[in-house]
Amino acid sequence: MDQRIVSVNVRHRAGKRSADSAVAVEKSYQGGMRKRSAGILLFRFNNAALEVLLVHPGGPYWANKDAGAWSIPKGEYSDDEDALAAAKREFAEETGVNVEGEFLPLGEVRQAGGKIVQVWALKGDLDPSLIRSNTFALEWPPRSGSVREFPEVDSARWFLMPVAKQKLLFGQREFLVRLCDRFGADAPSS
Repeated sequence: MDQRIVSVNVRHRAGKRSADSAVAVEKSYQGGMRKRSAGILLFRFNNAALEVLLVHPGGPYWANKDAGAWSIPKGEYSDDEDALAAAKREFAEETGVNVEGEFLPLGEVRQAGGKIVQVWALKGDLDPSLIRSNTFALEWPPRSGSVREFPEVDSARWFLMPVAKQKLLFGQREFLVRLCDRFGADAPSS
């Protein structure tokens, strides 16, 4: 397998969630269609150790949560939208970084709530301090009448596999196992 590092085109896209993605997600709720998400799991080898880039969701609900709160950059898309194109779009919206390269399919996982998440792995590197996420509006505090803007993602960080397993949302941990299997690396233990 080719182990070269792909170039990651850094282009900041500050702003609100795009109208196209909002419409696509809204369409996916109509007619009882199952919710679907697509994402990109960026990885690198640091001194031969496999690391993954995870993002921490923004907003007040996630502010004081760490273990089991981090995520693969991903987002919802409609059934008539190309999943990989949606994954690239969502990565750009959550990090401000457009990615290209050899996308390695890690398959689908059904979450506890029924949502199907499809993820691709991509070898690359980026400085987490440079991420710029889109924002969302939320009434905060609840029932206050005050609407505030929050970033979809408030931070990103590289994690070694054992730590990534602890940080990542439970329903996404299978993707770490599949990535390790792909490279013959030690998967995080249960």
